[in-house]
Amino acid sequence: MEYVTIGKIVNTFGIKGELKVDSYTDFVKDRFKKDSVVYIGEEHRPFTVLRYREHKGFLLVCFKDHEDINLVEKYKNMLIYKSKDDIKPLKKGEYYFSDLIDLKVYVENEEVGKVLRVEEGLAANNLRILKDSDHKEYLVPFLPVFVENVDLETKRIDIVRMEGLL
Repeated sequence: MEYVTIGKIVNTFGIKGELKVDSYTDFVKDRFKKDSVVYIGEEHRPFTVLRYREHKGFLLVCFKDHEDINLVEKYKNMLIYKSKDDIKPLKKGEYYFSDLIDLKVYVENEEVGKVLRVEEGLAANNLRILKDSDHKEYLVPFLPVFVENVDLETKRIDIVRMEGLL
C-alpha cells in the first residue's frame, strides 16, 4: 500500500487522548473526518478518527479506543499517513503538501533554498522556504505568478525573481 503524509504529531493535549497535530494537508475535513482511518508511524499502524478540532494553528485529534493520555503519549513526533487508495486523485497542477517539502527552490537556475513546509493562508497556500545562504525563512505564495514550475521527479521548484520575495 502507498501512503501520503498528512501530518505530524507534535504533542499531547490534555488528559483525554487528544494529540496536537501539525497538519500537512489542505484537505483537513476529508483526511480527519469521523470514522476515517489514518496510519501512524513507520509501521503504518491504523487508527480510526473519533473527532478532531482546530486549535491555535494545529489540529487536536482523538482516536477511537485511545481516549487517555497514557495510551497516546508514545506517538509524539510520529507522522500520520493516509492510504493513497483513500484519496481522490489530484488534478493537474495540484500537489500534496508532503510532496513539496524538501524540494529545492531555484530562481533563474540558481538554487536559493528548500521548502520547509507549506502553510495555509487566506488567499493562497504559502511555501515556507529556508534560504540557505543566510538561514532566514521566507514565504512565497504558491500561485502561478510566483511559481513557474514544480518537478517532483527532480525535486525542484522554480520561482520568479521579484523584489522583496527572497
